[in-house]
Amino acid sequence: MNIVIGLIVGMISGATPILLAALGGTLTFYAGIFNIAMEGMMLMAAFFAVLGSFLFHSWVIGLLCAIAGAMILALIFIFFSVKLNTDEFVSGIALNLFALGITTYLLRQIFKVKGVFTSKLITSVPNLRIPFIEKIPVLGPIVSGRNLIVYLAVIATFICYYLVFKTRFGLRLRAAGYNSNSLDSSGVRTSSMRIQALLLCAVFCGLAGAYLSLGYVTLFAENMTAGRGWISLAAIILVDGHPYGIALISLLFGFFDGLGLFLQSYGVSPQFTSMVPYIATLVALYVYSRRARERERKAL
Repeated sequence: MNIVIGLIVGMISGATPILLAALGGTLTFYAGIFNIAMEGMMLMAAFFAVLGSFLFHSWVIGLLCAIAGAMILALIFIFFSVKLNTDEFVSGIALNLFALGITTYLLRQIFKVKGVFTSKLITSVPNLRIPFIEKIPVLGPIVSGRNLIVYLAVIATFICYYLVFKTRFGLRLRAAGYNSNSLDSSGVRTSSMRIQALLLCAVFCGLAGAYLSLGYVTLFAENMTAGRGWISLAAIILVDGHPYGIALISLLFGFFDGLGLFLQSYGVSPQFTSMVPYIATLVALYVYSRRARERERKAL
C-alpha cells in the first residue's frame, strides 16, 4: 500500500509543472499562437524563483520573481511574434535557447557555481496540511501535505476551463484563433487578445517554474526543466487544449515520471528511467496521430 501511495504522490508531483504550463499554453493555443517558448519561460521562472527566494528569504518574493522571469520572455515573444509578426516557431526556439544560455550565465556570474546551486538561505514554497482529511487512511497522505502550488494547479484547472468556455473573454480568445477577421471586424483587436493570452501563459509558466525550483526541489540546476515544456505542448495537442483533458494527460505523464524515480530504487539506471516520460510522450503522440488519420478516413 505504501508503494501505491508513493507512486500516486510522485504522479501528482510530476504532473504539476506540466499541468500549469499546459494550462497557460491552452490560452495561447485558443488565441491562435502555438507557444513553444514555454520551456524557456519555465526555466527562467525556476531561476528567478531561486534568486528571489535567496536574496529576500521569502518564498512569496520567489514566486513573484518567477512570474517576472517568465514575463520577460513573454514580452520578447510578444514583440517578435505579435508586433513584428515573425514566425512563432523560430521565435520560440530562439527564446528557449536564450533562456538556457542566460540562466546558465547568471548562475555562474551571480552564484559562482556550475551545474547546481543550493543554499540554506533559499526558502521553499510550503506544504499544506488539510485538517480532518489528513487523518483519513490512504486518502489523507495523498491529498493532504502537498505543496501549495499543487493545490493552485488544481484550482487553476477549473478557472482556466471557466475562463475559456464561460466568459466573454474566452469567447474572444477562441475567436482570435478560429476567425481573427471576424473578431477584428467586431472592434476587438486580435493582437490584443493574443498579448493577453501570452501574458497569462507567463503567469502559469512562472508558477510551473517556481514549483520545480522551490517546491519539487529547493535548488536550481542548469536546464532543470528537462523538456517539460515540450511535454506540456504534447498534452495540449492530445486533447485539443481542453483543460480537463490536459489535467488527465498531465497525470499520465506524471505517473511515468514518478515511475522512473520508483524504478531507480530497484537499481535501474537513472539514465534509462529519465527517458520513461519522453517515451510515453512519443507513444501518446503516435496513438493520437493514428486516431486522427482514422477520423479523416471516416470523414472521407
